[in-house]
Amino acid sequence: MKTSFALTLSAILLLSSCVSKKQYAALEAKQAETQDMLNNTTYKLNICDEDKAVALARVQALEEQIKDLRANNASLIENTKELTVLTSKGADNLEKSLESMREKDLKINRLQDAINKKDSVTFALVTSLKRSVGIDDPDIEISVEKGVVFISIADKLLFNSGSYVVSSKAKDVLAKVAKVVNDKPDFECLVEGHTDDQSYSSGVLIDNWDLSVKRSTSVIRVLQSLGVNPSRLVAAGRSSYVPLDTNDTVEGRARNRRTRIVVMPKIDQFYDMIEKEMKKLSGE
Repeated sequence: MKTSFALTLSAILLLSSCVSKKQYAALEAKQAETQDMLNNTTYKLNICDEDKAVALARVQALEEQIKDLRANNASLIENTKELTVLTSKGADNLEKSLESMREKDLKINRLQDAINKKDSVTFALVTSLKRSVGIDDPDIEISVEKGVVFISIADKLLFNSGSYVVSSKAKDVLAKVAKVVNDKPDFECLVEGHTDDQSYSSGVLIDNWDLSVKRSTSVIRVLQSLGVNPSRLVAAGRSSYVPLDTNDTVEGRARNRRTRIVVMPKIDQFYDMIEKEMKKLSGE
């Protein structure tokens, strides 16, 4: 290409003295076109060189991969040869181990099915509670931990200060809880009373232990009056020993004073369900 350009330039110089201006201009245009072609070709050549370098690097990487694969293949072949020397007794033991693993997997799947059934019921219960009780109320918290539903109701919604008598406005909330719980006869309710750490004494109640338990039984009596089977209710008091917040501030103490209703599947029924699945597995 460079030789052609030189010849063209020489021809232009040689003929410039004996050609017309029109011809000279045409030759100049041809020269410019030839120069553009040369530049374009040079640019493409540089790109090809770069592509070639990339391709060579890729080929080298692929060759390394092929080398590694061949080494792995040789190792696998060698391992296969070692496996083929297993004795008949060893093969039998291996088969027994595999069968035992299959049985364990089946048992685990059975247990998981039982847990999933319980969890699906729990999820339905939470959905009903959130819809009925009103999850938007900041003084009512509904949560699920390890398959157990927790309904935490702030003290100010249930009781007046220092009292264990359920307020009239609280009965509307407890009526919604009772309705959802009554729709789930396989669940039990543990009612936990919680207080702050401020010293308390009133009448026959000598401390926060008494107050927390008394508030629990007060809530239970309301739930029973709303139709909840008393055999499904459990009273408990935790005093001030399971706080949610610090007791050093008014806000923290207010958050710690609460009643928590724990809605949980009946343990004996849950284990009966698992036992039935195990019996099915064993063919009894």
